[in-house]
Amino acid sequence: MEQRCGAEAEGDARESLNGGGCPTGKGMSWAQAILLARGLSRGWGGVCSTALTGAPFSQVPPQAPRGLHCSAAAHNPDSSLVPRPPEPPRRPVKALAVHEELFRPALDGARDKANFVQAVQNFAEYNVHKRGHVDFIYLALRKMRQYGVERDLSVYNLLLDVFPKEVFRPRNIFHSIFLHYPRQQECGIAVLEQMENHGVMPNKETEFLLLQIFGRKSYPMLKLVRMKLWFTRFKNINPFPVPRDLPQDPVDLASLALRHMEPDLSARVTTYQMPLPKDSPDTMDPTETHIVGIQSPEQQSALARHDPARPIFVEGPFSLWLRDKCVYYHILRADLLPPEKREVEEIPEEWNLYYPMQLDLAYGRSSWDDYEFNIDEVEEGPVFAICVAGAHDQATLAKWIQGLQETNPALARIPVVFRLSGSSGELLASSDLEEPPPPPPEGQEEEDTQQRQQQGQS
Repeated sequence: MEQRCGAEAEGDARESLNGGGCPTGKGMSWAQAILLARGLSRGWGGVCSTALTGAPFSQVPPQAPRGLHCSAAAHNPDSSLVPRPPEPPRRPVKALAVHEELFRPALDGARDKANFVQAVQNFAEYNVHKRGHVDFIYLALRKMRQYGVERDLSVYNLLLDVFPKEVFRPRNIFHSIFLHYPRQQECGIAVLEQMENHGVMPNKETEFLLLQIFGRKSYPMLKLVRMKLWFTRFKNINPFPVPRDLPQDPVDLASLALRHMEPDLSARVTTYQMPLPKDSPDTMDPTETHIVGIQSPEQQSALARHDPARPIFVEGPFSLWLRDKCVYYHILRADLLPPEKREVEEIPEEWNLYYPMQLDLAYGRSSWDDYEFNIDEVEEGPVFAICVAGAHDQATLAKWIQGLQETNPALARIPVVFRLSGSSGELLASSDLEEPPPPPPEGQEEEDTQQRQQQGQS
């Protein structure tokens, strides 16, 4: 019966070809007729076989012609010309729980290089086929700071050794042009970028590993070549280098920050107060913080010449970054003098940084020529001292001012105003820093309040 249905479908196709079964009134080609006959025969065959078995027609699976390699949308009745909305972006694949178990802290809670290396070696030992190596490397890059190995070159080479060898290398020119194994190459570039961020210079072992893994004509290898070029040029370009390993003691870190800010080499760093340990039982105030300041002889002489009628200001805190650590400091400064009170100091021409100040040349000039140099100068008041303190409140900075009075006696006659961020400073004299003013009597306070109300009503 199936053969009879197929023959009938073929006859219908020929009939439509000869007699105008086409709705447009034009004949069809032989190729289109053969394809249509095959499709109808397949459809009728499925219907006839379903009728023999007794199954309902709604359960007949759509069968595509075997001779055609077309998409399923061509035979889907629900398909339309309207494009579907774009699929939501996939979330990044989280690291497997097995990988997280490898970085579980030891029994003693220590996280060091030995534990990190052991975790990487365990992954290579128990996962011979290196399945999930990309997720493991991304997880290891995030864990490196916790283990303190973010600047260890041998650890980065150990992570690169996790990649399978001779698998991701391009085999032909098309692999080299297009991104061959993009996820693996992006993972290799991520390892090199983290090395670059921490100032780790790759060596010959790193280059040999990348050649084994990705080949010479790959993006990780291009990243390595650029790092070798620019790292050697910018390694010692900073005229004021910062130590690679910063001190952990806050007093030493504050002294290092002050030395970097003060250009005068004759400036003296003074520790006005040392931090007290929090577990000290003999101290009444365990939260006492450190106060470290710096002042040069030129700043001391400028403060001695300052007019006592003009106040000076304590401003801050301002931030200073030393690699990955931020230090906050305060300054003691004064406002700029008005132009009529300034003393113009004559600087010899051989000491002048902008020498020559005038151009006396014999060239012909027009009225449009400018005879002056265009120098953008920002006029600011003098800075008398700088300090780094563990706290940024007025009480802590008042101790700094009291310590400055020992080497600057003129500071005792000059009023000090605190301009701290987030707080309203008030005018305080040198005597006010030592003892707060006594509160007024209750009767006098009530009389002052009544007088103010009467003045407001009048």
